[in-house]
Amino acid sequence: MGCEDFTYPPSCPDPTSGVSRSLFFPEAAITQSHPRFKTLTRNIRERRKEKVAINVPIFIDLKTPRPFVEDLSKYGDDGSSAAAAKEDHVYMDAMGFGMGCSCLQMTFQACNINEAKVLYDHLTPLCPVMLALTAASPVYRGYLTDVDCRWDVISASVDCRTREERGLEPLRNDRFVIPKSRYDSVDCYLSECGSRYNDIPLVYDKDIQQKLVDSKVDEYMAQHIAHLFIRDSISLFSERIYQDDMREMDHFENIQSTNWQTMRFKLPPVNSNIGWRVEFRPCEVQLTDFENAAFGVFIVLLTRAILTFKLNMLIPISKVDENMKNCQKKNAVLDQKLWFRREIFSRDCDKGDDACQMTVSEIINGKGEEFVGLIPLVRQYLGALDMDADTACTVGQYLNFISARAAGTAMTTAAWIRNFITSHPEYKQDSVVSDGIAYDLIIAASDITQGKQECKELLGGTPKTKTSEDIPKAMKKIIQMTCMVPRNAE
Repeated sequence: MGCEDFTYPPSCPDPTSGVSRSLFFPEAAITQSHPRFKTLTRNIRERRKEKVAINVPIFIDLKTPRPFVEDLSKYGDDGSSAAAAKEDHVYMDAMGFGMGCSCLQMTFQACNINEAKVLYDHLTPLCPVMLALTAASPVYRGYLTDVDCRWDVISASVDCRTREERGLEPLRNDRFVIPKSRYDSVDCYLSECGSRYNDIPLVYDKDIQQKLVDSKVDEYMAQHIAHLFIRDSISLFSERIYQDDMREMDHFENIQSTNWQTMRFKLPPVNSNIGWRVEFRPCEVQLTDFENAAFGVFIVLLTRAILTFKLNMLIPISKVDENMKNCQKKNAVLDQKLWFRREIFSRDCDKGDDACQMTVSEIINGKGEEFVGLIPLVRQYLGALDMDADTACTVGQYLNFISARAAGTAMTTAAWIRNFITSHPEYKQDSVVSDGIAYDLIIAASDITQGKQECKELLGGTPKTKTSEDIPKAMKKIIQMTCMVPRNAE
């Protein structure tokens, strides 16, 4: 994506007109099925008052030019892109480079608002861990890069903050200096216990916060909502402007749905039996149904274990942010250590920060007597359930796969892609992914997805599911066993 003739039929970008003004991303590549996507692309650029600037560190191989600096004038640059591009980075300049990425997201129904807050808070520290485990995005604009994940690329691709909001100029016309893009990691916990770990200043609209508090919304939820509303709308259609807010939630969802954070707290829609929900958003999509099902089932089971055992995953938000940066680095699943809580069996909020740095394998599989591990906890939870043998077999293989991925005996998708490229006969050790390499990679990935080609290094063997029921039905049984009636999750 972003290379010459990457669309069919071929189309050329026009940096002087159109909604993106991109050097690389033609108008025809933006989804045509709904005006939302062109509207977002144009409004983000116009609100920012310049094109978005995405810079991804290039993978330095033996023959990669040093320094790596592209001549952007050959694409029609007027000098603004060259000023925004960083040395030894792959530069991109359109929303499509981020929102063109795929992902794996899961939404969980909670029994009540307290349970939803608990799930939101205690899943937040898991987001970097799961992003590292599902890493699948090492290539951008035809270059092999030094990152494995899409997250920061999407974050930059929709960063509509002005120079004042980014702190590059004094505030004159804007209200706030905003530290992050509207697509980024969670900025605050929502529960009273979690609030003690909110150690970074939260930017929020104090008038909105006070209005919510006056309406009996609790302090921490009011701050969260007021934080979302420091952003402007970037996609609003004329027919949806005038609404009865007692009957419709579009005005709220217009802002809520364009705050793309690692977790999303979802309010019940008006006049609906849909309850409180949380959305888990960091994971990257995998090549096979088996992998995607494994991660989906694992997170569902982890939510059940958190609620059943009253687990405490809380660490300071600043350490979650640090983890989010480190988990995206090349081969982070094996090479990086992430902050994680050691004492997870007590929700005593007064115990304070108990985090230490662990490898992903230690977090997932355990670290001797120092830390039990998330997979053993999930297995302990499953042991108390009355599951049929087929479902138990399938879920067991999912857990074995995730354990292998964390330990390094099963490659991440990013590692598999990187290995495919660097071992390809056309690769010249210069970080360039040629058309021939890209074509062969797509064919191989398609064959693996369709089951035409085995990939034991990706799956850690040859898994076989034996259940006679599909996974949604099997998981429904488990959820019904533990969430039949509302309860206080605190």
